[in-house]
Amino acid sequence: MAFAVLIRLSAPAPAAAQDVPVPPEVVTRDAQGHAVLRTTRLNAPMTFDGRLDEAFYTSVKPASDFLQQEPIEGAPASDKTDFWIFFDDKNLYVGARMWETHPDRRVTSDMRRDASNMYNNDHVAVLFDTFDDRRNGFGFSSNAQGGMFDWQVTNEQPSNNWNGLWEVKTANFEQGWTVEFVIPFRSMRFKEGSQQWGVNVRRMVRWRNELTFLSQVPVSWGRRGLSKVSSVGTLVGLQSPTRLRNLDVKPYALGSTATNHRATPAFSNRGAGEFGVDAKWGITQSIVTDLTYNTDFAQVEDDEAQVNLTRFSVLFPEKRDFFLEGQDVFNFAGAGANQGGGGQGPTAVPGGGGGGGSSNVTPIVFFSRRIGLQNGEVIPILGGARMLGRGNGFQVGALQMRTEAGETAGATAANFSVLRVNRDILKRSRVGMIATRRGSGATGVDSYAYGVDSTFNPLEQLAINTYWAGASADTGSMNQRSSYRANVNWNADLTGLQLEHMFLGDQFNPEIGFVRRSAFRRTYGQARLSPRPARWQTVRKLYYEGSYDYFEDRDGRPESREAQAAARMELSNGDQWATEVSRVFERLATPFQVTPGVVVPAGSYDFQQAKLLFTSSPQRPVSGTLTLNYGGFYGGTLRELTWRGRVEFGPRFYAEPTISLNRFETPHGDGDANIVSSRLTYTLTPRMFASALVQFQSATSSVSTNARFRWEYQPGSELFVVYSDGRNTTGPGFPELDNRSLVVKITKLFRF
Repeated sequence: MAFAVLIRLSAPAPAAAQDVPVPPEVVTRDAQGHAVLRTTRLNAPMTFDGRLDEAFYTSVKPASDFLQQEPIEGAPASDKTDFWIFFDDKNLYVGARMWETHPDRRVTSDMRRDASNMYNNDHVAVLFDTFDDRRNGFGFSSNAQGGMFDWQVTNEQPSNNWNGLWEVKTANFEQGWTVEFVIPFRSMRFKEGSQQWGVNVRRMVRWRNELTFLSQVPVSWGRRGLSKVSSVGTLVGLQSPTRLRNLDVKPYALGSTATNHRATPAFSNRGAGEFGVDAKWGITQSIVTDLTYNTDFAQVEDDEAQVNLTRFSVLFPEKRDFFLEGQDVFNFAGAGANQGGGGQGPTAVPGGGGGGGSSNVTPIVFFSRRIGLQNGEVIPILGGARMLGRGNGFQVGALQMRTEAGETAGATAANFSVLRVNRDILKRSRVGMIATRRGSGATGVDSYAYGVDSTFNPLEQLAINTYWAGASADTGSMNQRSSYRANVNWNADLTGLQLEHMFLGDQFNPEIGFVRRSAFRRTYGQARLSPRPARWQTVRKLYYEGSYDYFEDRDGRPESREAQAAARMELSNGDQWATEVSRVFERLATPFQVTPGVVVPAGSYDFQQAKLLFTSSPQRPVSGTLTLNYGGFYGGTLRELTWRGRVEFGPRFYAEPTISLNRFETPHGDGDANIVSSRLTYTLTPRMFASALVQFQSATSSVSTNARFRWEYQPGSELFVVYSDGRNTTGPGFPELDNRSLVVKITKLFRF
């Protein structure tokens, strides 16, 4: 069972009377570009077809005059956007007309629900700050094909894990395209009876690489600009419901067949059936409780293979829907975010690298993949509850789960408990605490972890982040059982500076957390200069960065050092180039296995690496990031060639290939760590698609396939058909079958 709490009743003062648009006007702006937008109650039904031909689109003036974020901050939009918001007792209605000077250059390459590529399409998006607190909100987006994307913002940090129930329709006209959203009030959390929300609207014109907003957003926020809730405008004239019935019940039925030739004893075509149920109860619009019984995640896609040539564990992301919702509330100290960069440069994903692996070392006090997964096997979840609430400046999240025993994984039945509390302070700052417990009835021994964290934003571009955490252990002092960090981040458009100091004791081990690297003291610094050259029309922005990362072990001896210099260039057409040069020092206290058969002995190693990256613009039918890496590697050399791409065969069908070839030659042995994979996706409608992920890993000599069909046949009700198999390339029957499964799962949503 699972439950979640979100509480926020305090709000800024309402818009000044002179700022509220007087009919027939619908929008006013202040000197900083912040808009006050007037909404209108609908007294006549809408014909929901995306065409914007009802009379109220003529009688009510649209909001327009959007302002650029990119490429010229504050400049008028190149293409006009007309925007309306209406409401009635049950729904919000959003209408928008996107005028285009070149409709033939429109980029629309994805229509799958929640596709990550949606941002790279021409699209329009709206964010509602439903508690009017300038910190949190709900976002909705669509492209011209009717593709849907939604997300939630917590403390100005976006999370794509939230999925609301809403509808969208689109249409074309001679000079552009139009869209209508229907968003039920009960799909969001808000302060009952409120008459003022925050609101902002974003439009992307991809072929221009132009981002425009209804209310001005600083260019330093980049593609996260719509999540800067402190910059939203004000929505006035609203009459939100005072009381809504809000109970959703979602049972599922599942049938499966499985084969496993590696099990003891082996079995073939073993059939099984399951039944379970999830429920969501909105006690109020601020407090929501989720319950789950016999929880199943058979529809979740397999993890993507990763190249790892370091001695540290790989972190695989959570993909299970139940744990994804509300994940941002339980986030502690920003763990899981990229800890190594300033967040301004091009986004490139190298294939694995051979350095010390020093980034992303902040421990995760609560990592939901510890629940229901162990030693690579699924542990049955009997049930659980989660509550999320918000009010009076507090955000609260509480979680309780119960897992059954898993004999083959060596797991005993266990209880998992998490409590998270955040308190908003000042204008954009917060403090929080977390406590976790894992209880095992079999051993009678409980383990605990706890901590406090804070984020202070005294200036627009300045963030100060701190935390302290502790964990229970049989031995060791409090210092050995704790971890802490202080981080200062200046993140302006032209300049950036990040300083950090972190400590992690050798006995700090949260049982339902994740620690990638243990027992260290880290000092980190990075500086960035990123000018926008006015004379180079083809170059939008340059980045010059330098960083130094230093680790000591528990005895104060140097363990890792990495000095890096980087130069990056972002072109006006969306292409990006980057070069990186790093000098790495690693002292190994014990040997570690790079790949099967190759072990690097203990000792000190000093080497250099150089990397070249090219990211092609996502507006092209073939795009992606190419990485070339060459340099030293523990007394030898490493060569890497990686391409993570996207190949579009049309607006419905695309492939996402990954080719990562890594060859190392050392005095301790030579080897390869290669991955070749591709995801193929065919979208029939925004709510129906089929996809397949095929992966080959040389390190494990394995080939895996995961194929999924998903059909949301009614909003919130789904049919899944999932086929998976794993094969090895070492047996006589190449590729020899290890395991195989076929699952059919159907869910049905009942709303009361």
